[in-house]
Amino acid sequence: MLRRGSAAALLLSALAGCAMRAVPGQGPVMGLEPVPVTALPGWQADRVDAGLQAFRAACERILTLPVDQKLGGAGAAAMLGGKAGLWQPACTAARAVPAGDEAAARAFLVRYLQAYRVSANGDGSVLFTGYFEPEVAGSLEETAHYDTPLYGRPPDLVQAELGDFEPNLAGRIIAGRVRDGRLEPYFTRAEITAGALAGQHLAIAWVADPVAAFVLQIQGSGRIRLPDGEIIRVGFAGENGRPYVPIGRILAERGDIPQNAITLQAIIAWLETHPSEAQAIMDTNPAYDFFRILPGLPPDEGPPGALGVPLTPGRALAVDRRYIPLGAPVWVATSDPDTGKPLQRLMVAEDIGGAITTPLRADIFFGWGDQAEAAAGRMNAHGAEYVLLPRPPAGSG
Repeated sequence: MLRRGSAAALLLSALAGCAMRAVPGQGPVMGLEPVPVTALPGWQADRVDAGLQAFRAACERILTLPVDQKLGGAGAAAMLGGKAGLWQPACTAARAVPAGDEAAARAFLVRYLQAYRVSANGDGSVLFTGYFEPEVAGSLEETAHYDTPLYGRPPDLVQAELGDFEPNLAGRIIAGRVRDGRLEPYFTRAEITAGALAGQHLAIAWVADPVAAFVLQIQGSGRIRLPDGEIIRVGFAGENGRPYVPIGRILAERGDIPQNAITLQAIIAWLETHPSEAQAIMDTNPAYDFFRILPGLPPDEGPPGALGVPLTPGRALAVDRRYIPLGAPVWVATSDPDTGKPLQRLMVAEDIGGAITTPLRADIFFGWGDQAEAAAGRMNAHGAEYVLLPRPPAGSG
């Protein structure tokens, strides 16, 4: 299940990101520097077993895939962990590690995985932001109160993986619609909110607040609280293929919010106190997401990420899979958004995001509820990222 962006994508992309020289047709060049697992920052402080549980969940999915199923990655990351079959020894061994056994979890990582510090064009400073699963009031029927639609995927939306046509474009996806035998760009957000899809009966739910609907789209999943108290879950079902424009940047450029004061909470407050301008500001982001209802999800589990497994709060990471393979353990070394203290722990690349487009960007999933929303909205810190990849089989080198 794909997702589009994050709380920080709404606010910070292109404001606090790192400038990097791109290689034409390929993007930044990722570097991987080997680092002993036991030398990872905060190695002794983290509850490694908690991160390993998230990895085991990813492994249950990976072990069902064909051995040649591509998981992503570039260069050495692709060679060592870019296909499902490359993870089979480590995933099989991870299954045998007893839950709650911290010593066994650490021994597993040391034996089966090699850590590599991620850099791009010589820069090793990664920007970490956050996302969460919002909960909003809504209805399955349109009413005078619930009048903002959440659209399902339109039947005329076509997506294409450009790498299927040109290897140099691997990882790039375009979307559009076919007219007169030609693929053309799909409707923009402004066109959709103005009624481009009206009359097609595409709404899967309705919410009262356009701002809440916008935040749901940025997060890519959410919980809809119906009038009778029932909670339904919705998840990403497709996107219109338009480029993502962070409205935080727009508001900062206009002088509406100081750049150093941009948080999710500040953005929402501005939109809600400027209702006559809010829709026009939101429409400056032409990207638009479509949803589907996700039945049967336990309330104590996160939404499914790009790998198809429930996202683990505090342990799931959204990455650019053109560089980092999905399912790979990733050691994060950054700062806690609430305390400023070191945030150093084992996470897993379980998801992707529309604003996560270089090796030096990653999004931490904080969960659901008010506390998760607050933390995700404030998460904006640089740090180091280490991807853990399977050790080559003995004698292969």
